[in-house]
Amino acid sequence: MAVIERGRTSVCAAAGGASPTRGRRSFQGGSLFSAEAREDGMSKLPSGAVCGETRKKNVLRKQRHWEKIITAKKSKRKLEKERRKAQRTENPGESPQQSKRVLKAMTQERLLAAKHSGPRLCIDLSLTSRMTKKELSRLAGQIRRLYGSNKKAKKPFWICLTGFTTDSPLYAECLRMNDGFSNYLIDTTEEDCLNLFPLESLVYLTPDSEHALEDVDTDKVYIIGGLVDESIQKKLTLQKAHENSIQTARLPIQEYMVKNANAKNYHSEILAINQVFDILSTYVETRNWPAALKTGVSLGKGYVIPDTVE
Repeated sequence: MAVIERGRTSVCAAAGGASPTRGRRSFQGGSLFSAEAREDGMSKLPSGAVCGETRKKNVLRKQRHWEKIITAKKSKRKLEKERRKAQRTENPGESPQQSKRVLKAMTQERLLAAKHSGPRLCIDLSLTSRMTKKELSRLAGQIRRLYGSNKKAKKPFWICLTGFTTDSPLYAECLRMNDGFSNYLIDTTEEDCLNLFPLESLVYLTPDSEHALEDVDTDKVYIIGGLVDESIQKKLTLQKAHENSIQTARLPIQEYMVKNANAKNYHSEILAINQVFDILSTYVETRNWPAALKTGVSLGKGYVIPDTVE
């Protein structure tokens, strides 16, 4: 319904009908305007229709943009497929690149096979009650790195975390810091390692031992003390081994490495558990102690292989 005011008189007409004041001129709000011009203005699209048209254009624009992206991805996949095909033609002896799913399955197969035929390694976590929260966090990080190295190894160990309770602060730290920790392909038990295997098969690896490790025997079970000790409580692992009449050994650092001069005159054979593991793993693959020790003993420990001495 249109309303046109003339002085004190109002004339109403239907929006689609003819206005009785067509062609006349009226004052409204102090402005002179044509009623005919007003009628013409009414024929324009309402604001809702304009917004609908805008939305439709935006949808079409986004659809065209998405179609371009899909086309570009298809083209990229096609080019990559052609590149791999050409690479296989040029290098027929090389195996094709494996998918992540296949690589994961192969890794799991190697780890599970190690449980029955590979060398065995226990991480003795019975000493963690002596450690601070900071030390526990560092130990959890070392366990993560150790497991990561074992996954990549051509000849992996079977890993067992002993003296490991699910209500312990270390377990909580492992869950917090290590993604997928509950899915690790390792054994975990609350039992002490001394109760799981015959004592004569155990070899406790400790830097305080008088005997150097000569070889890695698959019939033996090697134990690493899960201990990050910033206060340096000496000979804890050696004491435990002697109390239980367990054979001990140390890595042959003294036999294959020499002390390297440094500003602090610092030399230490105490290594993190992942560093000990890297040495053992490399030795199993190479049967070469100098090469193995080089992978795990950093320059900061003050020891080097003789041919690298400056």
